[in-house]
Amino acid sequence: MGTTEIESFLTDLAVRGKVAASTQNQALSALLFLYQQVLHTKLGEFDAVRAKKPRHLPVVLTKSELQRVLAAVKPGTLSLMIRLLYGTGMRLMECVRLRVKDVLPEQNQLIVRDGKGFKDRVTMLPTSLKSDLERHLDRVKLLHEQDLAAGAGEVYLPYALARKYPHAAGEWGWQYVFPAERPSRDPRSK
Repeated sequence: MGTTEIESFLTDLAVRGKVAASTQNQALSALLFLYQQVLHTKLGEFDAVRAKKPRHLPVVLTKSELQRVLAAVKPGTLSLMIRLLYGTGMRLMECVRLRVKDVLPEQNQLIVRDGKGFKDRVTMLPTSLKSDLERHLDRVKLLHEQDLAAGAGEVYLPYALARKYPHAAGEWGWQYVFPAERPSRDPRSK
C-alpha cells in the first residue's frame, strides 16, 4: 500500500466505520511503525479525513431546576449535600468523603482529596452555604463527642496514615463532614 491507500483506509475508518478518534490514531500509529521500523519505507503526508473527538460538556442544572430539586427534598443534611454539590462542583463521592479538616470557612474553600484521577484540588465554598455548613458541623461534632464517650468515634484513615498517626482516627479533623446515620464496624479489624 502507498500513501493513497493508507489515506483511503483511514478515511474509511472515520466515515464508514465511525470509529473514535483514538482508534483512528492507533491505526495510523501502527501503520507508521510498520512502514518506518519494519519495512524501512518513508511515507508522505496524509490528507485522510480525521475522526472527530467527542466534546464532553458538563451537564449543569439551571437555577429553576435546582430549586425544584431542593423543594422536593426536606431541609437537612441531604439538602445541604445537594447545595454543596451544586455550589462547589464536587462529585457525589467527593462530598461523601469530605473530612472536617478539609473545610476551610475562613478562606471560603474546600479541599477535595483523591478526586477524579486521584488528584487533590481546592474548590470554593459558597458564602451562602457557610453558616448552614458550620451549624451542621456543630451537630456532627456533638455526635462525635458522644461516640467517643461511648468508646467509638473513629474513622477510616487512607493509606498508611493509621500506622503513621495511630490516634488520628478519633481526632475531630479526620471525621467525615457527613457521617453515616448508624455506626459501622470496620471490616478490616478483628
